Amino acid sequence: MALATLALSLQFASFKGVERHRAALPRHSVTRWIRHALDVDGELTVRIVEADEGQRLNREFRGKDYATNVLTFDYAQEPLVMADLVLCAPVVSREAREQRKTLAAHYAHLLVHGTLHAQGWDHETGEADAEAMEAREIEILAGLGIRSPY
Repeated sequence: MALATLALSLQFASFKGVERHRAALPRHSVTRWIRHALDVDGELTVRIVEADEGQRLNREFRGKDYATNVLTFDYAQEPLVMADLVLCAPVVSREAREQRKTLAAHYAHLLVHGTLHAQGWDHETGEADAEAMEAREIEILAGLGIRSPY
């Protein structure tokens, strides 16, 4: 099966330590990770932000006053997936350290996770949905040579 096509905008906010995140997210890797998670063609923007912007977006759009690892803003699922994925660099760094995995591997997981959300997958709607989404993430990551994050 051929992979979906992807129009990608990869953006980095200006913050201390941004170069480490740029190094973990080469454009070809980000494209590969997202394309493996897409079921149809897509136009996605990936933005890497600092804690203040991540917290503000989470508060304004989800009513949760903390910075989270990834936020998905999905605009269309058909005929084209259109979405913005916002990843909070300090949260991703901390989680990668705590989970003893590379920064790149954690970003890969979160980009797959966010891309699935953009296509309608939801782990907060019940245990069966959470298990199905987790299984799909594991399958995609395995195909990318990345071990299960769970």
